[in-house]
Amino acid sequence: MSTDTAPGTATPGTAHRKVLLLNGPNLNLLGQRDPATYGSATLADVEARTVAAGSELGLDVVCRQSNHEGALIDLVQSAPTEGFSGIVINPGAYAHYSYALRDAVDAIDIPCVEIHISNVHAREPFRHTSVTAPVMDGFICGCGIAGYVLALRALLSRLDG
Repeated sequence: MSTDTAPGTATPGTAHRKVLLLNGPNLNLLGQRDPATYGSATLADVEARTVAAGSELGLDVVCRQSNHEGALIDLVQSAPTEGFSGIVINPGAYAHYSYALRDAVDAIDIPCVEIHISNVHAREPFRHTSVTAPVMDGFICGCGIAGYVLALRALLSRLDG
């Protein structure tokens, strides 16, 4: 009997790696805020789906959300010393102007994947540029909440080299 697993799935008996899922400002309002753009799923739904997918991939996903730039920066900076192997982050509007968040991601040595629920390139012009994207290891947008699972898979691909 083969013990091989499909790419992107957990190998039986291997230790899970810890991944930080960060959601930025206003994502606590998912399910209420502009459902035509963001859908009807709540942040709790997104987190539960991402944690379940992470478990299937051999990842322990720890979820955090903050509306405060400094709190997100603190979480990014402390991730490596707290044993996180990587970060999936939806920085929300901070993606478009937070050079401080960009610098925090740039300063750590674990992979980070940026996720946006909506297609930011099909929205208002100010959303077309992400100042954080150039220091990320991946960028996913426009796939709805399914993008979170895609981001986990992309992160896992980076971790597995």
